[in-house]
Amino acid sequence: MVPVAERKERMHTVSMPNVLIRDLDPTIHSVLAARAESRGQSLQQYLTSELALIASRPTVPELLAALGERPVSPAISPEAIVAAIREGRADR
Repeated sequence: MVPVAERKERMHTVSMPNVLIRDLDPTIHSVLAARAESRGQSLQQYLTSELALIASRPTVPELLAALGERPVSPAISPEAIVAAIREGRADR
């Protein structure tokens, strides 16, 4: 078994994936840097959290695919909907 101190050293040298953005408009960079500063974060921390938020949201095609996988519920007629609304109002 590897001692804890040695494992910690090994973990420190493992690199995480990186992203390089070329040709970023200086104005965009300034806005992002200001937002990071307002949160008390480095630009890297800010961008990492924003990218994590983006990645956590499904894209439209992913959402549509998920909706397509849902079981089809039985169709309800407009008349049944109106009747249910009227019944609910009558109970008030």
